[in-house]
Amino acid sequence: MADKMSCIFFSDESFRKIDFRKTPLMKGEYEDCMFTDCELSETDLSEIKFTDCIFEDCNLSLAKLVKTGFRNVSFRNCKMWGLNFGNCDEFAMSFEFENCSLNHSSFYRTKLKKIVFENSKLHETDFTECDLTGAVFNGCDLTKAVFDDTNLEKADFATSYNYSIDPERNKIKKAKFSLSQIVGLLDKYDIEIDKAN
Repeated sequence: MADKMSCIFFSDESFRKIDFRKTPLMKGEYEDCMFTDCELSETDLSEIKFTDCIFEDCNLSLAKLVKTGFRNVSFRNCKMWGLNFGNCDEFAMSFEFENCSLNHSSFYRTKLKKIVFENSKLHETDFTECDLTGAVFNGCDLTKAVFDDTNLEKADFATSYNYSIDPERNKIKKAKFSLSQIVGLLDKYDIEIDKAN
């Protein structure tokens, strides 16, 4: 009970151009807050709760996310390399990404039904054992992204590219793919597809 009472609560606050490596973000709960052009790389965001928050033009690369809560959080134009979302608090976890770079990040075993990735780079991002049912990957670059024992049922990859997904190792029922990128489903067979016809 004491922990709950001593928890610092922020609502409708704006944080702009703050380097949180020098002044660490206070532990607590942040609701309807806006973080703009902030430096959060290699910071410890463990056990902080973010609800209905927006991060825009921020760098969160290599931030520590142990039991961090993200509930309906939007990331726009953010650099987010090497993040481990698998360590986050799973309760009501939901976010969307627009024009973000999530290279080398991991979503291992997370449940992210209907998550939206918009025009984002997901190079070598790990989606092993994720539930991505109904997820939307709109205009995303998935170079070397890992899908293994991943639920991709009803997921939409129609406008994304450079993915390699093994249909035998993932659930892809009713998922959408474009004909031009169909080779990404056949990589393991080492066959050549004549795109001229």
